[in-house]
Amino acid sequence: MIGRDWLTGRGWLGGESRSRVHNWSTEVRRGVVRRGLETAASAWPDRYADWVDPDEELTRACAFLDPSLDAEQITAAAATVSALLGACTFAVALAWSLLSGAMLPSLAAPFASGVAAAVGLTAFSVTRRAPVLAAAIGRTRAVGDAATVTSALALSLRLAPVPERAARFAATAGTGPLHRSLREHADRAAVTGDPDGGLSAFAAEWSEWFPALDRSVALLLAAVDAETGDDRTRLLERAVDAVEDDLRERTASFAGDLRAPVTGLYAFGVLLPLALVGTLPAAVAAGVPIPPRAFAATYDLVLPASVATAAGRLLLRRPVAISAPRIDETHPDVSEGRGTALLAAATAAVAGWFVAPLVAGEWASPVLAVGCGLGVGLCVHLHPRREVRRSIDERDRGLSDALALLGRRVADGESVEGALPAVASSLSGPTADALAEASRRRSALGVPVENALAGDGAPFGPARGSGGRAAGAVTAIATAATEGRPAGDALVTHADRLDALASAERAARRELATVTGTLRDTAALFGPLVGGATVALAGRLDDLGGLGGSGTVGLHSATDGISSTGGGTGHTAAGAVAGEAAALSPSLVGPVVGVYVLSLAATLTVLATGLERGLDRTVVGYRVGIALVTASGAFVAGHAAVAMLVG
Repeated sequence: MIGRDWLTGRGWLGGESRSRVHNWSTEVRRGVVRRGLETAASAWPDRYADWVDPDEELTRACAFLDPSLDAEQITAAAATVSALLGACTFAVALAWSLLSGAMLPSLAAPFASGVAAAVGLTAFSVTRRAPVLAAAIGRTRAVGDAATVTSALALSLRLAPVPERAARFAATAGTGPLHRSLREHADRAAVTGDPDGGLSAFAAEWSEWFPALDRSVALLLAAVDAETGDDRTRLLERAVDAVEDDLRERTASFAGDLRAPVTGLYAFGVLLPLALVGTLPAAVAAGVPIPPRAFAATYDLVLPASVATAAGRLLLRRPVAISAPRIDETHPDVSEGRGTALLAAATAAVAGWFVAPLVAGEWASPVLAVGCGLGVGLCVHLHPRREVRRSIDERDRGLSDALALLGRRVADGESVEGALPAVASSLSGPTADALAEASRRRSALGVPVENALAGDGAPFGPARGSGGRAAGAVTAIATAATEGRPAGDALVTHADRLDALASAERAARRELATVTGTLRDTAALFGPLVGGATVALAGRLDDLGGLGGSGTVGLHSATDGISSTGGGTGHTAAGAVAGEAAALSPSLVGPVVGVYVLSLAATLTVLATGLERGLDRTVVGYRVGIALVTASGAFVAGHAAVAMLVG
């Protein structure tokens, strides 16, 4: 029990201790990865250093992800891994070529060399490209925080036209990459004495990925020099509007450009492969030989990898992603449910294994067991986190109303400390509960407003889903507690900005809903139904003697074909090939297509959810679980329905 509690951070450890254990384990993992990179880099000879020099893109990606990452070490490690994989692949391919007799001995070495080179170069490219892709995803999320950063800058400049103070204020209003970058530039400006507080350098750094931020910062700096009153207010509003308008245009343009590639993915990744399965009986009648290994490799390796690659490219093209607070096992409201999830997954898998033969056939047992088991396990495991996520989303949606009410009271001369309980009592739901808890903590512990809202164990604290708009709202309330009555109108303006951001996010999701809705329905229902129907049509293979060549060889299994030709007829190789091709039967086609259908369900669900909400692990995992259960059931049901029709 003690060991389990220590590993999971539960039981006798409190919330702060669990967070420390989680942070410690994260640092340990980072240290292991860093030492592994250093070891792999040291194993690479210096004479190949020129060939594996990192490019500027990789260097910038490593600097963005983690300053401790070394691009040269990553490149050298990628080269070492690719060389080892290439050597292992060469040995395996050479042994297979010589022992299987599939080709002439003189061609074995060239074939193995080609396969090894392809595997090695692929491993090198993927390993070297991984940090660049991770940085691209991180920058996409960072751009989603641009409106929050500019709103915080405008709020601070509305109270006092001091760029240094505004930069510090906005940098503490969140924990994302954009906030960290602004904090670094503000620290550097404090040393160099930059009069604009590092805002110009900050905008220049991000101008390549978000040019609107450069225009917004220029308007903010112009507001500093403007006269107090309407001129400054208009400039500040235009600065925030520049970012919000650009985000809307990016999302709308992306939604329009997305239709063509998604249609292509839908046609060539879903409809065409499934339709080809239905043509297998016609291929039998025409005498077209299709080796079972090639069929299985195409549908369970090549096609899923192609669809996943296309989906990844679409996700990387997403211009904006709203960052969401991370919900993991350290959250105090997330209960320990791994045992329950494993039990539910095992029960669902066993039930699927025994139900499948009653509906479709024994071949469907692995498909239904894997789909139901994995799907139910994911749903049960992630359900508590999903409920916490929904509560946090509802809490954040009510922050604009809370800020508006609080701003009115502060503008009328009431203190933030006195207004908090009154605002909490006038609202309802998670927002009211969070503010009431913060008010009780402040009164009981005698801590400042900011600590009562976002300190350790506080309702907006690090362990309770802080970040994003919640962090900005907490910073604004803390500033109002310090500034007093002049900050009241600024709080109301900030509340209007939060409403505008929420409206923009809803509009963006509506723009993408037509595309993502089709993807989700295809992944969970229509694609599996078509897959099951095509497998039922291909079930006529038994009536046609299996899928192989024509004549009597096509009526035998692989072993029968080999044994029947092994008696000194002189046609052993030809008989083996024909016999192997004849082994393509419904008992093979069904599971192969079932694996393909389940991979489509997971991949397309990840794509649809990522396009709509970003790659939030809780939401993505939960929806993938639902899609797997629905897809496996629809696949078996589609097969049963068509099988009854065609007899």
